[in-house]
Amino acid sequence: MIHSLIGLEVEHQLITNHIASMERRQDNASPLTLRHSTQKKTCAEIVNEARQSLRVLSTQRPFTPRDTHRHLFGDAHRDSRPPSTFSLHARNFDTPDSRPGSGSRLSPLTHKPHFPASCDVAEPVKACPKPPPVPLEEKRALAGTRARLLRAGSLTTLAPVHRAAEGKDARERLSPGEEQRQQSAKREIRRPPNADNTEVHSTGPRKPGPRRTASESGIRRSDADSSVKPTECGAGARTELGSGENTACQKEDAESLVWNNHIAPLIQELESMAAGGHAEASVDGLCETCDGLHAALTEHGMLGRRCRRRAGILRTLFRLIDLDSARLNLHIAKLCLALCVSGNNLLNICKLIFKISRSESNDVLFHNNSIIDSLLVVLSTEDACASSEALLYCVGTLKFLSGNSALLRILLDKNCMGVAQHLIQSLHPLSTPGHTHFTVAGHILVQLTATLRNLADQQESRPLFVSHGILSELCVALRHHRNDQDVCTNIARICSKLSSYSECRLALVQTPDCCQLFIELLSKYTQKQDLVVRLLFTLGNLTAKSNEARELLFQCDGCMDVLLALYGAYQRRVGCSSDAPAPARPGASASSRPTREDEDVLVKLVRVLANMCVHPAVGPALAADAACVQLLLETLELRSVLESEELLVNVAVTINNLSFYQGVSSVIRHKKLTIAKMLLKLLLSSSMDTVLEATRVYGNLSQSKDVRDFIMQNKVYQFVVTLLDSKNCDVCFSACGILTNLALDPPNRVTLSLEGGAGKLADCLRDFGPGDWQLAGQLCQALWNLTEQSGSQRDSLSLLDTRGRETLLETLSAYLDEDEALQWTASDDMGDFHQSCWESEFVPVAQKLQNRLRSMH
Repeated sequence: MIHSLIGLEVEHQLITNHIASMERRQDNASPLTLRHSTQKKTCAEIVNEARQSLRVLSTQRPFTPRDTHRHLFGDAHRDSRPPSTFSLHARNFDTPDSRPGSGSRLSPLTHKPHFPASCDVAEPVKACPKPPPVPLEEKRALAGTRARLLRAGSLTTLAPVHRAAEGKDARERLSPGEEQRQQSAKREIRRPPNADNTEVHSTGPRKPGPRRTASESGIRRSDADSSVKPTECGAGARTELGSGENTACQKEDAESLVWNNHIAPLIQELESMAAGGHAEASVDGLCETCDGLHAALTEHGMLGRRCRRRAGILRTLFRLIDLDSARLNLHIAKLCLALCVSGNNLLNICKLIFKISRSESNDVLFHNNSIIDSLLVVLSTEDACASSEALLYCVGTLKFLSGNSALLRILLDKNCMGVAQHLIQSLHPLSTPGHTHFTVAGHILVQLTATLRNLADQQESRPLFVSHGILSELCVALRHHRNDQDVCTNIARICSKLSSYSECRLALVQTPDCCQLFIELLSKYTQKQDLVVRLLFTLGNLTAKSNEARELLFQCDGCMDVLLALYGAYQRRVGCSSDAPAPARPGASASSRPTREDEDVLVKLVRVLANMCVHPAVGPALAADAACVQLLLETLELRSVLESEELLVNVAVTINNLSFYQGVSSVIRHKKLTIAKMLLKLLLSSSMDTVLEATRVYGNLSQSKDVRDFIMQNKVYQFVVTLLDSKNCDVCFSACGILTNLALDPPNRVTLSLEGGAGKLADCLRDFGPGDWQLAGQLCQALWNLTEQSGSQRDSLSLLDTRGRETLLETLSAYLDEDEALQWTASDDMGDFHQSCWESEFVPVAQKLQNRLRSMH
């Protein structure tokens, strides 16, 4: 609604008092005068005050509340997501094999065995040949570990093969003849596998060597691991072996020594301490023993899958999980990961760590444990297809830990960004539509992007996002998983955080189809406010500094259609608050108010439009867009300054930018008088920012005779003259621009002078000149227009009294003296900039004004 124009004379005094009160509340520097009391400004402030015709907008980043509850996924779509809570016990782990797997699998048989057809009753049944009966003792021998390597042709001639674990007593029961036959049979036995899993066969008979007893071999029987395989090297009669078999036996002997002397005692200690209960002292001892076991295995090179007795270690560790100690379980998990568990055991270990990390009180345990290194190794080495669920809980743990600022820095120091890049790239092949692991890849991406969202808060992480190319990888993932709202929201949050920094903005602009992807998501998720507002904030940041980004965005397919549809949807979705009741709209509730989220969407969206207008090719197109201008005018009409100040400021800036394009097709040009009427409520606002933007728009619109007449007829000029009393340089600059245009009409000059315009312009020149030569030049231009002779010399001279003219002449003489005028900025880093403004924008018009005043005198 148009603010009432009745009683503007009374309101003139009110606005004067109000400006005075605003000035008392502001912390602006004191005015610059010739008494050397100027306060030097920083380079950034001076550049900011170098006013341009078109302006870009900045705004606050959308607020993201901290998630105090640690869940794998949010409340939405929880039924289709993996669970955050589960029970985990020792029985959930698989019992490992006694020997590590070879890593290769046999292909399944492609044929089915054919059984002979049933015999006809009339035909005689032919008896099938049977192998010779095997004695009971030989059957026992064949059940041993090495017996399956015997050749089929010698089965009937072999003596019983006894386990090496039976020791010397078993061999003493053999008769000399039986022992000789046993030695002869062993020469026919196939050699054991070498280290590279190739089989070596005996090439001929070998001479039997001297017998080596168990005590001579140095190998003792261990009761700690009942799954240890017996070996015939050193347990039976010694034979002449090849180099491969000899090396294998030596390694086995050495490992047995290490096991018996270093590992087995620690295993026994863990089992005995675990039987003592869950006392704190027992937990401390178990943690120390686990560390000792880890150190011993590391020292002797028995980590990974190289230890033959690895199964016994894992069984013992799995049983300790039922003690339900978070601190102990982290030590167990670290050791299990170092032993390279796989399959279901890897999944359960990752779940165990995830379960511990869910409690914020356990964060301190991760400070004092290198488990983070183990998790990063898992993410770097495990196959995304084979271990997808384990990776999910592994990344979920990192998401929780990254919420802790201290652990966040630890993650950065341990190259978490590089690991994240590798994981994202490994998920791209799984993210193709129809892939069997597409869903779980999306689950992992939700956790990973949430972790990166936390990492983006750290200043030292921002260059890493660029150097690792993570932003472009995230855009690829976003395109693949655009139907996953959680993935889209997390990536939008990352972009909104990083787009405030120049190097990240450049990386996004250079990412192919980045803007097009954002527009498509805005069209798809129109009603999802938290996603929409962050995408708009990112686009606003990209278009704030880059002309390339402005053009790229405008050229995206459906860009303006999507943005304007979004604008209309959020402007009309709820009833609007204004100075007068808003007209009824379909679907709007009369009692409803715009929510903070709706308001924020409009603020960010209008900012995008304002920044796009800066491009010389985009601006005219938007100025000619009737739908765009109409939406802006609706916002001016329906919103109140009290409740929607930032939104109205953005709308005023956008209209101001559009008003620079005064072509024939410009809608602003045809509706300038309507806009001038609507801006009155902004000019009367209690917010100096709102007043400033309103005066800027009036400065452009007042180039039109119709708008100038409106300003003079409705005494708007009184407010403009009052604004010259403000200590804000930008407000004075905008007000001076309006007065410069009003003084183009001869009837207005006397009116403005009687209002005190000429004297206040002279005062502003004296106060602000040395610190702002652009403003000083504009003030001289306004005074030049006011002193233009319009009838008689008397009319012109009456605009300034004698004392005022003399004071103004003194000021001009001082400012036109280069040595005196520039002495306040001679030591400033922006001295060249000040001198350039003084020479180009102040001196020409100041000299003309000085000559006119001297001729008048």
